[in-house]
Amino acid sequence: MKVAREFTFDAAHFILDDKGSPCEEPHGHTYKLRVVVEGPVRKDGMVIDFRDIKNAVNERVMPKLDHKDLNKVMKNPTAENIAIWILDKLKPHMNVVSVRVWEGSGKWAEAP
Repeated sequence: MKVAREFTFDAAHFILDDKGSPCEEPHGHTYKLRVVVEGPVRKDGMVIDFRDIKNAVNERVMPKLDHKDLNKVMKNPTAENIAIWILDKLKPHMNVVSVRVWEGSGKWAEAP
């Protein structure tokens, strides 16, 4: 069974080597994040408590990304690289099967 929790965060970035694009200049987005966890339904009727997903994201992801300059966190903060970065932070702590990051409305990247 899969369960998911969604979050939002605001951050600024610019894309390296995106010559001629407005994205090569510093700018900001409101990002949406979906974390999907998979596993069997336990005796308590849950795969994982949604609160545990929230706590992990709030502890391991949000302090580094929310209201930050993402270029100071990773070399080239594309939606793809942000999704990979988040997956890497959460995977050791729960059975995360995918992380989807929306960069504004209608544009997203998903890891694994």
